[in-house]
This record gives sequence, C-alpha cells and structure tokens, in this order.
Amino acid sequence: MSLIDRRTLLIRSLQASGLVLAAPMLAACGSDDKKSTGGSGVAKGHGDVGLRLAWIKNVEFAGSYIADSKGYYKAEGFGSVNLITGGPTATPAETDVVTGKAFAGLTSPDRAGQAIQQGAKIKIVATQYQKNPFAITSMAKNPIKSAKDMVGKKIGVQATNEPIWEAFLKANNIDPKSVTKVPVQFDPLPLTTGTVDGWMSYITNEPNDLRLKGFQVETFLLADQGYPLVGESYIVTEDALKKDRAKIKSLLRAEIKGWKDSVADPALGAKLAAETYGKGLGLKTEEQTLESKDQNKLILTDETKKNGLFTISPALVESNIKTLKFASVNVTAEQLFDLSIINEIYKEDPSLV
Repeated sequence: MSLIDRRTLLIRSLQASGLVLAAPMLAACGSDDKKSTGGSGVAKGHGDVGLRLAWIKNVEFAGSYIADSKGYYKAEGFGSVNLITGGPTATPAETDVVTGKAFAGLTSPDRAGQAIQQGAKIKIVATQYQKNPFAITSMAKNPIKSAKDMVGKKIGVQATNEPIWEAFLKANNIDPKSVTKVPVQFDPLPLTTGTVDGWMSYITNEPNDLRLKGFQVETFLLADQGYPLVGESYIVTEDALKKDRAKIKSLLRAEIKGWKDSVADPALGAKLAAETYGKGLGLKTEEQTLESKDQNKLILTDETKKNGLFTISPALVESNIKTLKFASVNVTAEQLFDLSIINEIYKEDPSLV
C-alpha cells in the first residue's frame, strides 16, 4: 500500500456520515461487554485489552508495535494488547470504544467532539501529536508558505477534506471566493504538472511520496496557520475513567515507553510496520522511515520535551476548543478532555519525561 493509498480514506475526521451511521450504537450500547477485548477480564493483572488504531497497521502506530514487541505491555500487567486495525470499512474508533470492542482508541479531537455531541460518553486522556498533520503542499519553484499566500491560487482539495478546508479558511478569515478550490483525488500528479498550485495533504505522506520521486516541495502545517488541533488522541469511556484508572495508566505508561523508543530510533517502528505488523500491506521500510521521522516532529515540541510525551498544556487545550468551533463542534474542555491520568503518570515517575 503506497503513501497515497494510506491517505485516500484516512481523512474522515469531519465526515458526518461515519459518525451518523454509528450514532445508534453510541446511544444504545454500553461499555461493559465482558466478552470483548475491551471488557474487564479475569486474567492476571489487567488481562487482555484492545487498543483501536486510527488506521491500517503502518508506521503511524510505531510506538505501539515497539511496546508490544519489547514486552512493555506485559511489564505493565497486560496479558496481551490487541492492536485493532482501522481502515476504510471499519466502524469509527469512538463506536468501538463505547461498545466495548476496544478498551481505548486513537482518534482526533474533531471526531471525538462530534461523537460527544451525539451522546458518546468518552474523553480524550492523552495525545500523541501536538500538531495535526494536515498541510498544504506546493512545488518549491512556486511555493505557498502561508495561508494568506493561497489567495489567488488554485488548491487541490479532496471531497473528504472539504470540511477541514472550509474550517481552515474560516479560522484564517479568508474569503472562499478568493481561492480557487479544485476538486481532486489523492494522487498529487496535478500539482507536479501545474494544474493546481497547492495540495491539501498529510505532512507525512504526499510530500514524502513526491520527494521519493525526485520532486522538491514546500509545505506548511495547518496547525501553524490558525488551525492548532492535536492528533492521534487516546480516548476511553467515562465509565473506564471511574472504574479502570489503573488500567488506563498502565496502558499509557507502556505506550509512552514504546514511543520514546520510536522517537529515539525512527527506523525501528518503520521496520516493524513494514515487516511484521503491517506485513502484507505492501509497505516500504524506506518510506515508512521518512514518515516516522516526520511524525516525530509532530510529537516532540518544547512542551512535551519539558512535560512528557502525550501531555497537552492548558493553553493547547484552549486553542483546540476554539479551533473546533470553526468546524461547528461546540464542546467545552471539560466535556472533551480529562488529562488527570497522564499528569499523574509524570508526577509519579518523572523519569519517563
């Protein structure tokens, strides 16, 4: 599976259809399915649990592969952690967590917020990416370096990304009529031929695909231009927060250890993705390593270097809540976030920072 394939259906964060289809399940099902991997279990320690990934098993989940392969989950008391794949036909992570199919899941604030508005009793308890990976890619010979530079330009936007595009324009007070939106698919060939000037993309994917093909490109993150959402956020149910705090804490501790290793050695998780966990998907270690290096830039910031991986500062929480309003997701910080556990982890063990 190429980098472009990975992007084809990932960007569904504001697609109402997925969450609307899941709404009856969100409303009707509880989180006490003891038969599922997300159930309480009776095994020694924390037993077996499920962690719902946001997409297919590529390098995006490098830290989890490392935590599994190095025994960090077992060291934290788990019999096993089932890394449940996502994908184009998968139900939303929010649904899998609420129904008990998974104990925890990875998602984005906009999707989690939208699910909460529909009645899901979930909270974000930590986040991998301090910056969401959405970006505008342009050719280096005709660079678009900021949101304002898009005015008067032609930007290729995929149908599934239109809600984010519209919210981004609102966040930057840009009149949609001042930018020519060109409907496109996911292969950025039109960018290389000059059909469009910019391309709605994922910073870890299309730019690297083009670089591997010999093109020089310019990029800017939406997160650096008025759209500062976090990404790859861990969600659990409110019920789990009340009854299974120790289990959540142990899972996050193991994940932190895995991701610290991934940050230190970007090729480690890339190799595990291509040759073990994502074997059969056609992943290439070279491109997965490039993606790993780029995603580390989204994970490591001055704040996480100081406070620890997965933490979210109060200022960043506030920025996320404000940004979500541009996408018509109206939730409070208290409704969306509960960061007490991730903060407790570092208070109890500062060596993890």
